[in-house]
Parts: sequence; C-alpha cells; structure tokens
Amino acid sequence: MIVKITDYGKADGKNFVEYCISDLDLNQIEFLDGNLNEETRIEEDVLNLKLYFDDRLYPFQSDAAQLRLDDFIAREEIEMNVFLSGFLEDM
Repeated sequence: MIVKITDYGKADGKNFVEYCISDLDLNQIEFLDGNLNEETRIEEDVLNLKLYFDDRLYPFQSDAAQLRLDDFIAREEIEMNVFLSGFLEDM
C-alpha cells in the first residue's frame, strides 16, 4: 500500500487532509470505501480519503510543522498507512 497526501488546508472553515491510497487490490479498496466513516471516493484503482480535523488535532497547524513540513507530511503518511493496514486486518 502506498499512501500519499495530495492536499491539506482549510476549506469551509474546516481543517482537512486528503490522502491518495494506491497499490491495493480491488477487494481492499472496496472494503475501505465501504467501512471507513470518512469521506472517500474511488478513481480507477486508487482510493481517495479526506479527513477533517478540529483545530487542536490538525497536524499542520504548529510552527514546527511549517518549518519541517516534509517531515510532518511523511509522518502523517506513515501513520495513515499503519492505521489502514490495521483496518485491513479485519477484512
């Protein structure tokens, strides 16, 4: 599984992070799409996942995040990969 952050920021007053999840088989994509409570959409063989965060939980709000943005993005991608891998174990 490959997890990449494709967009993040604030829209309509809500903090969000959008992930592109690839390198999954169709059964895994459909399982995640049908069982995650977050906003999802499937485009060909890729699952797009959009999460919304409260201000206090939003990972990109700190000054440290702005100074080391690549590190924060990489950490978020790894954490989402671990979360989704665990979620797929229930498949």
